Amino acid sequence: MRTPVGIVGAGPAGLMLSHLLHRQGIDSVIVETRTRDAIEATIRAGVLEQGTVDLMVATGVGERLQREGFPHHGFELRVDGVGHRIDLHGLTGGRHVTVYPQHEVLKDLIAARLADGARIVFGASDVSLHDVEAAPKIRFTDAEGRSQVLDCDLVAGCDGSHGICRQAIPESVRREYLRIYPFGWFGILAEAPPSAEELIYARSERGFALISTRSPTVQRMYFQCDPNDRVDNWSDDRIWSELQARVKGDGFALREGAIFQKGIIPMRSFVCEPMQHGRLFIAGDAAHTVPPTGAKGLNLAVADVVVLARAVADLIQRNDAAGVEAYSATAVRRVWRAQHFSWWFTAMMHRFDEVGPFDARRQRAELDMILQSPTAARLLAENYVGQPLT
Repeated sequence: MRTPVGIVGAGPAGLMLSHLLHRQGIDSVIVETRTRDAIEATIRAGVLEQGTVDLMVATGVGERLQREGFPHHGFELRVDGVGHRIDLHGLTGGRHVTVYPQHEVLKDLIAARLADGARIVFGASDVSLHDVEAAPKIRFTDAEGRSQVLDCDLVAGCDGSHGICRQAIPESVRREYLRIYPFGWFGILAEAPPSAEELIYARSERGFALISTRSPTVQRMYFQCDPNDRVDNWSDDRIWSELQARVKGDGFALREGAIFQKGIIPMRSFVCEPMQHGRLFIAGDAAHTVPPTGAKGLNLAVADVVVLARAVADLIQRNDAAGVEAYSATAVRRVWRAQHFSWWFTAMMHRFDEVGPFDARRQRAELDMILQSPTAARLLAENYVGQPLT
């Protein structure tokens, strides 16, 4: 097989890149180790920035998003039992976010790519990259057990934080920045009605909690925990008791239901630079991860491939290499801004057991600044809804 752009990974970055390239008349082939069913059944969080929503609508994959997504014009900061609304719409001049799970985004993109006749190789194994400096090749075994070679002009590594593509950038070339947080998130999915109309970010002496929604009947909730804890240590009754304790106040109580999924999510910040080597370009979680507090993961992946798709089109259609040569430098500016926001919001809302009384009081003063200063609240709101995809 041969294609102008070979894409490793059918996550948000890989699928959106293929979709954007197709709209510019550029062919691509996606190689993915998971099956389509596995991709579409993996339930993931999804808070979409205004720019991501606008892009999906403008490029023809936003019909179901507009029909089934939950626009949120604000969210609640709940501090020590007292709720304070952050008016995203008012503070940002009319922008907002939309709650629409990541697996639903993937369903929409997969359906669109297949309807357009795209080649997506699901269930591949033994995937490897070769000659990325000059004549890239993707070798793999397809789902029928046949060995395949995909010759490409360019390769886009969109295979996540544990994929092969980042490792194809030589250690002598790449520099990795990593921060591990001393806590994780215990996440649940529960069959219950929504407890509030908008997301709740809660900070209490017991630690952080996030109350989110997935549908009118399924809710997503998290609370800060020891990253080395075990799911088996938490009965349903203990989980609900902990969540209720972290959000109580003002007469508020969560609406409980049957818990059907539990898991512990580690928290880390990571960036790999440069995001390119030779004819290999990495995007999304292959290049960076953020704590989920600021809801930037999927949105950063989309922002990466908007830059990359434009650069690839300039190269292939106009023989202009300026965009691809500047891809990493362009993309990492937004990446580091998102890293700073995610770190700042995480540090402000979580309990750090190792800090002393001074830092605990400083943290509360920072929260008070957000709650009392319209300028500070606007900074939070503008970063949360995201900058335009330019």
